[in-house]
Amino acid sequence: MIDLSPPNPATLAGKDSLLQYKQLLKQKDDDLRQKFDPHSSVSGLLEEKSDFIDEILSRCWQHYLGDHAQSLSLIAVGGYGRRELFPYSDIDIVILLDSNDTPPYQESLTNFSIFLWDIGLKPGQSVRTIEECIKAAQDDQTIMTSLMEMRLITGNTALYETLKQATTPDKIWPSDQFFIAKMEEQRQRYAKFHCTAYNLEPNIKEGPGGLRDMQIIAWVFKRHYNSSTLKELIKYGFLPESEYLQLVSALDVLWRIRYALHLLTNRAEDRLIFDYQRDLAEQFGFSTEDQAYNQDVEQFMQFYFKTVLGLERLNEMLLQLFNERFVCGEGVYRPLPFNAKFSVINGYLEATEDSIFEQEPTALLEIFLILQQNSSLKGIRATTIRLIRKNLYLIDDGFRQNKTANRLFMEIFRQPRGITHQLRRMNRYGVLAAYIPGFANIVARMQYDLFHIYTVDEHTIFVIGNLRRFALEKHINELPFCNDIFLLIAKPEILYIAALFHDIAKGRNGDHSTIGEEIAKRFCVQHDLSPHDTKLITWLVRNHLIMSMTAQRKDIGDPDVIHEFAQQVGSIEYLNYLYLLTVADIRATNPELWNSWKDALLQELYSITHSALHRGLENPVALEDRILENKKEAEDELIKLGISELAIHKSWQHASDDYFLRYSADEIAWHTIAIASSSEDDLPLVLLRPQTQRGSAEVFIYTKNEEAVFSISTATLDQLGLTILDARIMTTLDNYVLNSFQVLEQSGEPINELFREVHICTTLRHNLLHREVKAHKNIHRQSRQAKHFPIPTSIQFHTDPLNRHTIIELITTDHAGLLSKIGQAFMQQNIHLHSAKITTIGSRAEDMFYITDSRLQPIHDTAKQERIRDEILKILEVGGN
Repeated sequence: MIDLSPPNPATLAGKDSLLQYKQLLKQKDDDLRQKFDPHSSVSGLLEEKSDFIDEILSRCWQHYLGDHAQSLSLIAVGGYGRRELFPYSDIDIVILLDSNDTPPYQESLTNFSIFLWDIGLKPGQSVRTIEECIKAAQDDQTIMTSLMEMRLITGNTALYETLKQATTPDKIWPSDQFFIAKMEEQRQRYAKFHCTAYNLEPNIKEGPGGLRDMQIIAWVFKRHYNSSTLKELIKYGFLPESEYLQLVSALDVLWRIRYALHLLTNRAEDRLIFDYQRDLAEQFGFSTEDQAYNQDVEQFMQFYFKTVLGLERLNEMLLQLFNERFVCGEGVYRPLPFNAKFSVINGYLEATEDSIFEQEPTALLEIFLILQQNSSLKGIRATTIRLIRKNLYLIDDGFRQNKTANRLFMEIFRQPRGITHQLRRMNRYGVLAAYIPGFANIVARMQYDLFHIYTVDEHTIFVIGNLRRFALEKHINELPFCNDIFLLIAKPEILYIAALFHDIAKGRNGDHSTIGEEIAKRFCVQHDLSPHDTKLITWLVRNHLIMSMTAQRKDIGDPDVIHEFAQQVGSIEYLNYLYLLTVADIRATNPELWNSWKDALLQELYSITHSALHRGLENPVALEDRILENKKEAEDELIKLGISELAIHKSWQHASDDYFLRYSADEIAWHTIAIASSSEDDLPLVLLRPQTQRGSAEVFIYTKNEEAVFSISTATLDQLGLTILDARIMTTLDNYVLNSFQVLEQSGEPINELFREVHICTTLRHNLLHREVKAHKNIHRQSRQAKHFPIPTSIQFHTDPLNRHTIIELITTDHAGLLSKIGQAFMQQNIHLHSAKITTIGSRAEDMFYITDSRLQPIHDTAKQERIRDEILKILEVGGN
């Protein structure tokens, strides 16, 4: 025990005493740090820290309050009241007054508080009378909750006991009202985390299944039974001993992780962010020699998520039982018969006997179908959840081949409601992983690509949930185009099954789409799906990425790209299914990834491909027809606006056919108006349209062709904090450039302010005019996750099917100035850039550059390709990722 003999009272507030107490606190923290073992329980450390702080506060209290020390009460509340002080936990105290007459000890209390802050304790402190405590607790159940944890540190015992008696359930916040308030608090808290604990950077305290869930169980149980320990859950029949031990074990895991996180960060950090995951994985024994594939972090996080999954399940069961006992009363125990297997108690399905699943194993699936078909049912009763878990072993190969089980499983996907809810339940209870063994592989599995923010199983259920939203009238305002397409879907269950299997092979060696196709095919055959439906599901699983890849990485203004994509899709039916699955998949990876640009781009690809398929693949649009069509449409629009044919043709005389092919009539008209009304003195001409048909802003540049135009433009836009989505680079026959960039704010929002538009144009024109980008602070924010999971740089060369360009595919970690560096590399190698497709997903840049040599010929020479590759790698390495 550290020597806590009191310093000389006369010098307690002096510098020597301050230093002594600071040293005492540091010595204790160092001592506890040394005692911490990630593999051992930390409950003793939490109590030891609490007891130590008790002694510190008691001695300070006695000194500063003097004769008044026994007139008032010094009370610990919250986690400190529970004796659960983590290394950087808040130290919450209440100073309880006997009356509002504070002048006799006002100065003493002030000095006491100042001294605590000076020595570094920084307590969360409130000073109240009993009446004020009661009033605050009546108005706010969180204050009531904090007072439930109160523990006398020192001072007036009678005063403390009076407050305890004044806040019992018979006087304030009866247990049924308290329970209802806590359920609403939990609902709101879950909503902040998108109702999931399974994101890449979970909050171990506040997230679903986290420590707060366990505290809510303890609070509502204590409020009703005045219980001091959760072990009494066994006594009152809420948990068997085996589940109580699971609860304690899971709580111990979260405590150990939280303790380690505090020590690692030196602050009260409860988020398991990327910065700390690898260090924690090593501490908890998940270290691997080869960290290139993040196996250590994946295993640690899977360990964490499986712990949380168990806690979520226990939380659900206990709160349901509490509701029955505390709110509904004894009358709800009367079972109402539902069928031979199940009855209904308080709106929850209950097995009529404990052996029901052994007698009829397929009831393990039937129970979820019943819930879907009866909207008045709230769920499955806790005792039956326990039976389901106990009987999961019955779902073996024989069960999976049972045609009744197969029919029941498919019926769940054919219901008009409740699909997502039941799949989430089936996953939480372990039924989904038991019935589809491949699904067990993705439960709690992380995806370290920095744009999937959920575990694979959670992402999969979110995809199905998004597809369901397309079917519901109440969500029609979100994505009305998707709702319209969904009406054309003959069998929605095909979509849901394809979504269920689209990522099922994640984490296996090989292409997850191809492996997933085989798993899906076996499922379809076993479940007697027709050859047509089987072919469509397996095709969707194998090709679920092709639409997003085509839209984001190829020039969908090119008829040949559309013809190739339409050939891959093959029919309007397949296009409808693929479009909906693509949108649902992107929106389920990360809520921040979906934006107006992606929405418009995919709609455009859908519409153009739909037209191509409707016309027939044997009748592709000829390039000449597309060029003439664009010219005619643009010219008609310009003449309507008062631009003469002479001015139009003069502006167009040096433009190549490629220009009229790759720009829409709307864009051509906008460019023409600007060029026709400008002179040589106006160059470089820089314009910005804040809203285009694709939901992004377009920055257009017209100027003399000089090598650095692309590099300066991209560096400037990047420095201004804009995300470049697409770049088209055209050179006229008289050596002018027509460059356009589709951009959004880095937040994914369009550019909404006029002053922002003016600033972008002015800055870009200035930099082009002076041929330099000043070294201002770049407001382009690099993801902090990228530091911990950098993307290895990959450079591939591809041949354009029409042999017009060579395509460079670059995959690397996104960072400030990336495109500008690529432009510099092209200048060094005398490369002509024609267009670029820019895709940034999280911290992963996937960019396609369409290039030729200085004679506008594709680059087939492998030696020349290697020189380009080396130049890019060199400039990226020098610039630093």
